[in-house]
Amino acid sequence: MLKNIVAGNWKMNLSPQEAKKLYAELSEMQDWPKVVQMMIFPPLLYLQDFASRRPEHLMLGVQNFFPKEKGAYTGEVSISQSLAAGAQVLLIGHSERRAYFGENEAILKEKVDAALAHKSPFIFCCGEDLETREAGTHEAFVRAQLSESLFHLSAEAMAYCTIAYEPVWAIGTGRTASVEEAESMHASIRKLLEEHYGTELANSISLLYGGSCNAENAKELFACPNVDGGLIGGASLHAESFRKIAQSF
Repeated sequence: MLKNIVAGNWKMNLSPQEAKKLYAELSEMQDWPKVVQMMIFPPLLYLQDFASRRPEHLMLGVQNFFPKEKGAYTGEVSISQSLAAGAQVLLIGHSERRAYFGENEAILKEKVDAALAHKSPFIFCCGEDLETREAGTHEAFVRAQLSESLFHLSAEAMAYCTIAYEPVWAIGTGRTASVEEAESMHASIRKLLEEHYGTELANSISLLYGGSCNAENAKELFACPNVDGGLIGGASLHAESFRKIAQSF
């Protein structure tokens, strides 16, 4: 997998017809930068169809999964089922899963362990809310999120991990994180990884920015030493804006 990543999280958006059209546009894209890994996290309903015609430059993922292998868990989908349907990468700990579905660090640790049991690459999301940011405890808050859910892993296991920083206070609130604020937190995460796993592994783990990254601010963000790409929400629902974000590298 490439170091630079632009991942599109479609969330609960797009009709089947809209999704097929967007996927076709992304699949046929000839000018996607070769130095950037494209990832798409569509609604699970579309995964198997997309996987049957996946181009080499695109990785498919799932937005959520249940950490148990099988059983009486109505409405849930396991990693094994997701992988069989064509998933190649998993999303863990998104701020919306934490906020709306009560996923705490213990649950996320279980999900991380389940991903590693299947040797599946995953993106682990972290980030603080506005109250934490204004209190000035944001770095300690994110360190705790990572420490409680990730840092029980060996260095070999951590190689499967990508980390996405989501400043929750800057997503859909009208407030915007500055490039300096984004880089500062990414640098803090990189330093924390270095403390636990050494410089070589810390520098090999991709750190993505997930705070309303778009075609207008991507170039400045991606120029930061510790920003290796983006976890993109709304801007990933349009092929042209998604392409422009990737070309910002």
